[in-house]
Amino acid sequence: MLLVRASERSGTPGTWSLPGGAVDHGEDPNHTVVRETAAETGLSVAVSGLHDVLADMRALPERGITIHTDRLLYRVTVRGGTLTERVDRPTDLARWFTLDEARGLPLRSFTARALGLPASSADIVPDEAPEFPSFYAVPGPDGLHRAQRFAAYAVVTDPAGRVLLTRVSDGYPGAGCWHLPGGGTDYGEQPGAALIRELVEETGQTGRLVELLGVASHRDAASLGPEGYPIDWHGVRAFYRVVVDQPAPPTVADIGGSTCEARWFARDELGALPADRLTEVTAEAVHAAQLT
Repeated sequence: MLLVRASERSGTPGTWSLPGGAVDHGEDPNHTVVRETAAETGLSVAVSGLHDVLADMRALPERGITIHTDRLLYRVTVRGGTLTERVDRPTDLARWFTLDEARGLPLRSFTARALGLPASSADIVPDEAPEFPSFYAVPGPDGLHRAQRFAAYAVVTDPAGRVLLTRVSDGYPGAGCWHLPGGGTDYGEQPGAALIRELVEETGQTGRLVELLGVASHRDAASLGPEGYPIDWHGVRAFYRVVVDQPAPPTVADIGGSTCEARWFARDELGALPADRLTEVTAEAVHAAQLT
């Protein structure tokens, strides 16, 4: 396993974690993992698949903050390069370890989980999530406000093979288009749990998570929504296969929100929908699930 060590410049010096880092605004996460791995280790890698999506919280008492991070974990292969030590950077060492060797290291909690090792005490995990707004829109260099949001969505089917979609309300980006059930995750919330919660709120259905299908990255550079001003949105969206074993007539509980309707579609009805009636993530996800 290739791991990197946090330096004295980081919030958790001396701990080891998987290589990687933050997704820049508008950047495809597949490109992020290649860029960050090269920067932290000196190795050039190619993405071979998506391994998992998870979230974690850690407290930094010396800074008086708690950080929530949504993490996309990829499988990669090494194409070239040489392991490099870094001076005066947030990570300073990159090393190969066997799984048994990694077991004895102070690991970040998400790294221990990703490797299937016992939970590590290297991170300080808060008992409760702090109050936090659903997103921040901040002025960007081009004059537009920017917002980056992580969300979890579901490709939902029932025993009859129908597919459940929701329709975007007027006044929201994509108004009138059919969309996947789901939405943004709350602070401290795991993507899978957020998805099942959103499914109940938007459609009244109780589902079970089956598998992670993929991650979509889309940018809407001048989206006008209920905020009343254009926002350069970058959405990173994990989408899962979900099965509703006992389907019911869809009901929308969050009246006045971004969803105005939910409906079951037969496969032929879904296939007959014009491309411009589906949101980008919906078209990508139903294709990945081989429903069209």
